[in-house]
Amino acid sequence: MVQEKQKEMSSKEAILAAIKKNKPAETALPDILNFPDEADLVERYEKGLTGNGGKLQLASTTQEVEAYIKENFSQDQLIASLVDGVQGNLDISTISDPHDLEHVELAILNGELGVAENGAIWIPEKNMVHRVLPFIAQHLIIVLKEETLLTNMHQAYEKVNVADGGYGVFIAGPSKTADIEQSLVIGAHGPRSLTVFLIKE
Repeated sequence: MVQEKQKEMSSKEAILAAIKKNKPAETALPDILNFPDEADLVERYEKGLTGNGGKLQLASTTQEVEAYIKENFSQDQLIASLVDGVQGNLDISTISDPHDLEHVELAILNGELGVAENGAIWIPEKNMVHRVLPFIAQHLIIVLKEETLLTNMHQAYEKVNVADGGYGVFIAGPSKTADIEQSLVIGAHGPRSLTVFLIKE
């Protein structure tokens, strides 16, 4: 028994020694790539967003967001707003169980930054309160300041602190899938529409 254990140990040590001997030399990390800024970020962002199935609205105040909601949604529908100046009829602070959000028709959230190359918007957890809110709502409106637009994801990752708040998500359009019979279905696993209001102050 002792001999068998010694044999096992020597075999294990031999394997580890062989691995160590054949370990490749360390190489330096590559330089971080830099890409030129886009000339017209708004135009480029709209192209990225609409390519993902989203819609861009240019605005100067949140009052235009409210006007859009009144025109396109009914007050008897459940509307959750976490944007100052845009009123909803559901107080998110009173919700403790995320399952109670299942009937939300529209969620209005603040975006932290937008990425022109793909239309993505970074939203940290503090901007949504419940992680499920941007995915369980039937429709989604995100309010974004034009000054926060960036050219690409490289710039976005430099600005995003993933450790801050513990959770955040890039949202780039309504939910969609083409897995079912190779047909594109919008809203299969989340919001059926995404409208981004780009506020120029």
